[in-house]
Amino acid sequence: MIHAYDRDYLYHAQNNLGHMVDFAVNTCDFDINDFFYMFLASNVCRQFEDGNPAYIVGKTGCELARLVISEIKEQEIEEKDIMYIDRSPEYWLGWSLAHYVWEKNCRFNYIFRAVSPENLMGMYYTLHEADISKFVIQVDVLLKEYYNQSMLARLRTYANLSQSMLAEKSGVSVRIIQSYEQKIRDINKAQFSTVAKLAEALECNPIELMEII
Repeated sequence: MIHAYDRDYLYHAQNNLGHMVDFAVNTCDFDINDFFYMFLASNVCRQFEDGNPAYIVGKTGCELARLVISEIKEQEIEEKDIMYIDRSPEYWLGWSLAHYVWEKNCRFNYIFRAVSPENLMGMYYTLHEADISKFVIQVDVLLKEYYNQSMLARLRTYANLSQSMLAEKSGVSVRIIQSYEQKIRDINKAQFSTVAKLAEALECNPIELMEII
């Protein structure tokens, strides 16, 4: 089994990613979602995913947070480095994600396409005392559900619309929407006018509704 980084680095990866998130949110007052999307856009994320020991082992979580914020926001953090003894939900999320990325050898972006950092952190209250395998199983379920969905279903869910709400907004019948979402009909072969109506209702480009073959 190939892992994202060496097992010898796993403890440091979990600890440092946990402290990075905790410091960014609880000391520097960044929103959990905003900070993770900054992290995804940063060189720190790429180096972490590639298993670079200079980042995983050679820097503290606070240093990683500072690098992310400096690169993306061009902002220097004045707060002193703080690594709390008590483990916060934010620390737990970073700690758990570092393990998941290591075990599954996947990219952080692959996870966050399917579920937001805030929603993942909501698992803290039922899972923080459980074995990490419980977190892995739950994330596996969420990713499977998301990546098995049609593009139409994903975009509709993202827009917070039910099928009936999308039907009313687009003028396309619920039955047709259901058939595309369940892949009974091929949306790639749909009339352009139908796709255009759905795209307008979802405020997206029609090409985004096409399925990758």
